[in-house]
Amino acid sequence: MSGGHEALPAGPARARRPLLRRVLRLGFLLVALGFGGWAVARQWDAVLAGFARLSLPMVAASLGAVIAALLGAMLTWRTLLADLGSPLPFRPATKVFFVGQLGKYIPGAVWPVIAQMEMGRDLGVPRSRSAAAFFLMMPVQLASGLLVALATLGWNRYGWLLLLIPVLLVLLEPKVINGLIGFGLRRLKREPLERPLTRRGMLTALGWALAGWICYGLHLYFVFPQGGLIFAVGAFALSWCLGIMTFVVPAGAGVREVAMVAVLSPVLDAGSAIAVALCSRIVIIIGDLICAGLAGMAARRRHG
Repeated sequence: MSGGHEALPAGPARARRPLLRRVLRLGFLLVALGFGGWAVARQWDAVLAGFARLSLPMVAASLGAVIAALLGAMLTWRTLLADLGSPLPFRPATKVFFVGQLGKYIPGAVWPVIAQMEMGRDLGVPRSRSAAAFFLMMPVQLASGLLVALATLGWNRYGWLLLLIPVLLVLLEPKVINGLIGFGLRRLKREPLERPLTRRGMLTALGWALAGWICYGLHLYFVFPQGGLIFAVGAFALSWCLGIMTFVVPAGAGVREVAMVAVLSPVLDAGSAIAVALCSRIVIIIGDLICAGLAGMAARRRHG
């Protein structure tokens, strides 16, 4: 009898954990946005001056580069999915990826993968394969982004990145990845993947990821040409990687901007750096919406 009474609190305790995580995520987001708002207010005149220096053609070119970068991310994911055994035609792949990616703006890290799993299932992609491709993108983008940052920003200030890269490179080894995926599927009592990830597929995905970083650098360069293209590529890659590591915040909100302001500080005053970071965030959000809208319309036209 006593054993039964001791087990009773376990249910409510487990039920409180998701609520606690949501509260912590919301609290972190509010703190990040609060500090961001305070920084903008403190440098308000300089921020306005920074925005005033931006021109419509510069912002339009930046948006075009963002769309190209998002296309590179989609091709990275599509390559991984095809290598795992589910090649998708271009149009359906764009819909699954871009529409699903809008879930990253919702608090919690699960919404993009849930959306991609459900839309992929309608196209005959097993849920486990969609989930594997989604989570494989993280080490691919992190490893390639940190390597790009190290190569473009210099060893003197960012040599500490070398501490992270070996771990990520190990995670990019297909044998290690296949073992981790198999272990996770066994724990979830799901069927194993029919096809393991290959080295060729991983290298192709890395190639698309590198192309994406170049395009993201172009997007930053168009609104901030003072540091040069190479510096812009590294600055965005590093700030994105630092932002995505704080996965409790939707799309790295606030964290990426703080990191970008810090990276830009050697060549820009604080107000101008904040303006560039905010402009980058706005352009990327617009790019996400444009890609999702165009992909949805293209898929509807194909079936219509």
